[in-house]
Amino acid sequence: MNAGIARYVRTIRHLKPVQIYGRVQHHIARPRIVHGAAPALRLRPENWTAPIERGGVLTGPAAIRLLNHDGEVAKASHWNDPKQEKLWLYNLHYFDDLKAARNEVRQDWQSQLVTRWIAENPIGEGNGWEPYPLSLRIVNWLKWMLGGVEPRAEWVGSLAAQARFLSRRIERHLLGNHLLANAKALVFAGVCFCGDEADGWLRTGLDIYGRELDEQVLGDGGHFERSPMYHAIVLEDLLDVVNLLRAHDRAGEPVIKDVSSAIARMLKWLDVMVHPDGEIAFFNDAAIGVAAAPCAIRDYASRLEFAVAPGRRERMMPLAESGYMRIQTGPACAFLDVAPVGPDYLPGHAHADTLSFELSIGGQRVIVNGGTSLYGDCRQRHLERSTAAHSTVEVDGENSSEVWGSFRVGRRARVLDVRVRDEGTGLSLRAAHNGYSHLAGKPVHRRTWTIDETGLTVADQIDGSCREAVGRFHLGEGVIAKTHGKGGHLELPDGAQVTWTSSVPARVRASQWHPQFGVTVPTMMLEVALVDNGATVRFEWA
Repeated sequence: MNAGIARYVRTIRHLKPVQIYGRVQHHIARPRIVHGAAPALRLRPENWTAPIERGGVLTGPAAIRLLNHDGEVAKASHWNDPKQEKLWLYNLHYFDDLKAARNEVRQDWQSQLVTRWIAENPIGEGNGWEPYPLSLRIVNWLKWMLGGVEPRAEWVGSLAAQARFLSRRIERHLLGNHLLANAKALVFAGVCFCGDEADGWLRTGLDIYGRELDEQVLGDGGHFERSPMYHAIVLEDLLDVVNLLRAHDRAGEPVIKDVSSAIARMLKWLDVMVHPDGEIAFFNDAAIGVAAAPCAIRDYASRLEFAVAPGRRERMMPLAESGYMRIQTGPACAFLDVAPVGPDYLPGHAHADTLSFELSIGGQRVIVNGGTSLYGDCRQRHLERSTAAHSTVEVDGENSSEVWGSFRVGRRARVLDVRVRDEGTGLSLRAAHNGYSHLAGKPVHRRTWTIDETGLTVADQIDGSCREAVGRFHLGEGVIAKTHGKGGHLELPDGAQVTWTSSVPARVRASQWHPQFGVTVPTMMLEVALVDNGATVRFEWA
């Protein structure tokens, strides 16, 4: 079989039927545009709890900074400018600036831009009418009005048209976080408008939540796509839904119990997966600045009367259903990945990062994964999803999971033989994965992490045979590595030092870290070539 066709087969064989026929239907069938008067708007801003504020992205009436990249929307063609990345254009249509703190100048800019968007984006045309940006924009406009901005007739008419269009373009072919975003927008439109049509939007949105939450929010509270960033996005969305329903005297909706239960579990999960610096661990697609900061989510949840007191920090905090583990002792904590890449039918945000880990000492990230800076189908995106960009072992130059395109995965690693031991003076986690077993020699990567009061030991072994196996330890921003034979030390930005020793020779190489979209930070890494299919590296702190 042709290699390209075989890769497609390995990719699509996991999909649900609705993802295949739904994609065809989504691209062929265009929804009928329904004209007519908008239903009456019914906003209850007096009962609305202030949501999470963001920093402004408008730097002038037509100047905007998105994803750390400056652009403009000075004329109608800029809404769909082919010179801009697709994700940048999506963000342009979200209207995230409406979530910034209000002031007179900014509100004038925002009002002008909303009015321009309506005039310059005919129904159904361009990026702004695709379901995901459409969903986020509906919510942002309505939250803006709930925050006290007086709605204009043309804005209300456009919102109704957007909700009608979205109700016929639900992303059932994509599922996952996209489907939940569609549901949120329909709930907002259904609650904020009056009449039978709006009630239909509301019922559709609530029905999606009723069907999806049990599957998408795992028993340990993690979102099933295994991205801490998307976990935080979905969690904030659920908080917004509870806020809206309560403000409009709909707290008795049956689904609100399921939503509230999911929120409680998701808050605990997020608390486990946050570094001491207050931001998320980087597994799969993850970056800072897209989702709200964890502390802002906790504050918002508290204002909505959810219990958010940080849980007691145990030495070992397993998230069994998600497949992550937090272990800590003294000043150090490590986040270990023994997770599947994501749901079999939805691994679009997966990286080839199986058995990777991150380590913080004090408030400093010492060992990291590479992060995410863009979503376009390009060499950089392929590099950021690769095994080589993560703190794990690469075998024969291959990725542990067959990541390709922007969001596709063919063959995927399965985690095996997970064993946890509390040895009194230390904790250890052993695991293996079969992501390389299709190669000649059927290699299986086994890794053991052992943490005690003074250090972390990482032992790697390849069962079977291979040409080469390389372990990489990507270092955090500002961490400088020095080598001395089979060891050396790491100089941390705060002046502290971490010594390291290796059973085999190691070398220091240049690396990159991508803490935000559009940001690349030069860093360093330790690279260890396994000898006789094995290597052990130990990091020690005072």
